[in-house]
Amino acid sequence: MQNILIKSFMSVNSLLIRLSRGRAGSKLGKQTILILRTVGRTSGQERAIPIAYFMHEGRYLIVASNWGRDKNADWYLNLKKNPHARLEVNGDIVEVTSREAQGSEYEHYWKFVTERHPPYLDYQKMTTRQIPIMIFEQNQ
Repeated sequence: MQNILIKSFMSVNSLLIRLSRGRAGSKLGKQTILILRTVGRTSGQERAIPIAYFMHEGRYLIVASNWGRDKNADWYLNLKKNPHARLEVNGDIVEVTSREAQGSEYEHYWKFVTERHPPYLDYQKMTTRQIPIMIFEQNQ
């Protein structure tokens, strides 16, 4: 039941963000939301999901928390197969390439995101996997 509610909310929120060009639905509490567009790793179809992001040092950061579940989110797995994506931010489409933060870079970004959204710390306690942080840089 919880999964159905989450998926329903995300579908409605995506529609709201698209129709309003980011004027509605792109702020949830203190978090800012964009639409992440990836290519499905098995289907080859475009997939779109509204998701929280952070801007840091000119880069978009997205935490692959998957609500603290032990399984990685599909969008994360899609990016691991094909790192090219599109971000829909405030009505603009940004072509990006993604990569996963590693080592000291990960520690730096983990501190940054958890200071801004402490629930990520709770999500980390709920799972044995290290919660990935994906870095998106705009294509030139």
